[in-house]
Amino acid sequence: MTPTEADLTKPTLHRTFRLQWEDAQQSWILLYPEGMVTLNDSAAAILQRCDGSHTLDMLIDDLQSAFGVQGIAPEVHAFVKHAIERGWLV
Repeated sequence: MTPTEADLTKPTLHRTFRLQWEDAQQSWILLYPEGMVTLNDSAAAILQRCDGSHTLDMLIDDLQSAFGVQGIAPEVHAFVKHAIERGWLV
């Protein structure tokens, strides 16, 4: 998927995964039937916005605004590509 194509997609969490805060670990985790993945804050912030109603371009704009940063598109694209390859996002 090229960045131009990705900007038009509306990623959403696959139905077999659930994103939740884990108090015991003080971190966000991605739960699935076979286990869980502990996420860093950046990954959690991206996945929280993958609700199927926002394009990737909108998601990037929201992240940049929320965290007061610019130029994060390449990193967000790379993470979303990884999450799609892992089956976390569709």
